[in-house]
Amino acid sequence: MYLIVPILLVLGLLFVSIKVIPEYERGVIFFLGRFQAVKGPGLIMVIPVIQRIVKVDLRVITMDVPSQDVISRDNVTVRVNAIVFFRVVDPERCIIQVENYYMATSQLAQTTLRSVLGRHELDEMLSERDRLNNDIQEILDEQTSPWGIKVANVEIKQVELDESMVRAISRQAEAERERRAKVINADGELQASKALLDAASVLAQNPQALQLRYLQTVSDMSSRNSSTILFPLPIELFKGLMKQGKPDDDSDA
Repeated sequence: MYLIVPILLVLGLLFVSIKVIPEYERGVIFFLGRFQAVKGPGLIMVIPVIQRIVKVDLRVITMDVPSQDVISRDNVTVRVNAIVFFRVVDPERCIIQVENYYMATSQLAQTTLRSVLGRHELDEMLSERDRLNNDIQEILDEQTSPWGIKVANVEIKQVELDESMVRAISRQAEAERERRAKVINADGELQASKALLDAASVLAQNPQALQLRYLQTVSDMSSRNSSTILFPLPIELFKGLMKQGKPDDDSDA
């Protein structure tokens, strides 16, 4: 009877002391307030009161950065939000060096997002997101490295503009499309004029080719459903008639 109570106490102490840590977690052990070791995964023993365990997740964490008001270098106000992917690579430092590593990384991501985007113009925010993502990722990774955190990737989700800026950008895009259309039309006219010039040069050197072209034109006109057909005639046919009908100087006198 006297042994039952101690046995129950020992069993209860063992039950409380046994901890199971999954593969994706690590346990930071403190012995009387001092760091002792990082244990896991698997089955470990933690003595109550004397030892304390803090579990740290080693998986990649997806953190949504709230929308930030950013003033670009060309004085345009936009709202930008992003996603940060990071993970803990050193459980000891992420617990000892910073109070709350998730909150600290979130605040640092917000300030870095505003700082980096504020050094660029609006066109760069819209067209060069990959470069901006890399810049933000490198800065965050460098500043969170003492905390035992590795920033794997940063992605800018959306750049929101006010309605006036959206209309201005639409007008600019429309003007750019019209400019390109005019340039393409001018290039087409230039190429067509060069082709016509080459064709005229060939026809001038070969009168037979001009006659064949004349016959082809007449054939094309005859195949159309039209009540009126115009037959182009060479002016040389009328030169003889014009000479015969021209009055002499003596008769005029």
